[in-house]
Amino acid sequence: MRTREQTFEIVATDAQTKARAGILRTDHGIVETPVFMPVATQGAIKALDHRIAASLGYTMLLANTYHLYLRPGTDVLQSLGGLHRMMRWDGAILTDSGGFQVYSLDTLRRVFDDGVEFRSHIDGSRHLFTPASVIATQRAIGSDIMMAFDECIGYPAERRNAEAAMFRSIRWERQCLRVHEQLPLIYEHRQQLFAIIQGGIHRDLRKRCIEELCAEPFDGFAIGGLAVGEPTEAMYEVTDFSTDLLPHDKPRYLMGVGTPQNILRSIALGVDMFDCVMPTRNARNGTLFTTRGRINIRNQRFKHSDEPIEPAWEELGVEPHSLGYLRHLFVSGEILGLTLATWQNLAFYRWLVRTARQKILDGTFRQWSHQFLEQYYPDEG
Repeated sequence: MRTREQTFEIVATDAQTKARAGILRTDHGIVETPVFMPVATQGAIKALDHRIAASLGYTMLLANTYHLYLRPGTDVLQSLGGLHRMMRWDGAILTDSGGFQVYSLDTLRRVFDDGVEFRSHIDGSRHLFTPASVIATQRAIGSDIMMAFDECIGYPAERRNAEAAMFRSIRWERQCLRVHEQLPLIYEHRQQLFAIIQGGIHRDLRKRCIEELCAEPFDGFAIGGLAVGEPTEAMYEVTDFSTDLLPHDKPRYLMGVGTPQNILRSIALGVDMFDCVMPTRNARNGTLFTTRGRINIRNQRFKHSDEPIEPAWEELGVEPHSLGYLRHLFVSGEILGLTLATWQNLAFYRWLVRTARQKILDGTFRQWSHQFLEQYYPDEG
């Protein structure tokens, strides 16, 4: 069994909420929390060079095990030295287990006690994911943080289905841990393994899952199975309940979340890590997140506007392009428009969590987050 180092440290807590500021150590650098991870599904942030993400201060990206397993495949990943070297990305990488993507295939999958058989969305070919194969794939990717294989279910779900998926997830995740402890590393850097908490919206199932998985030496814990259609307040309730039970000295990751309000409210509930396609996907649809609220760049009112896209452009690290110019790019179908919008949205999300961290450190997080959301993002949750 490998010796486990303490990789996470809490440096400050908020007196009025459960918000925490921490340091997560990886062999590809230190990640300050709270942190938002841009989604680089196939080893690329859609419409944006990841060097721009690095210039904004991003230190960790999220890549997708399912997609990288199918294309380019583990043989290509290994021959090119792993995803870090393939991308020329010097920061940390977290890979999800592929469980959510397999869940999303719906009619193209069959769940068994020892794994999931599924058909590729690319060519219909048959594949099998097991705890062992998922860890082996993430070894080939070489991510700094691997997620254990779980069974994600949607909402609503009958209790018996939520319970069965929860117990299956516990079994699979324990198997992932054993494989992780026994399977040799392919590259020189260490890999951490996070568990994923399941149980639907049922508190007793969540509690059981937390108790079972926290008895194992995982490096961190994710709150999974949320942002799958449940009411927003239910998501907050499950998150609040879960962070009360999760270890204080391990990072907490809320998967697939979310809006600016989702993120700040979840930070207040004790969450450290986030990822979501929202900033990049919305950017490609012409929706921008700014320090003065959300805007639709296609709106006619921006046609003659010479105002910068982001009032605080210098602070966020973006260029002072005008609203009128960006609208022109979108209306004209210019690819540059997608890049500038993605740049803006990721700059905003980086600013959001960086500012939240600073407010936790100086003791004003609750007041600042409440005022900011009330003024600029009151209906985003």
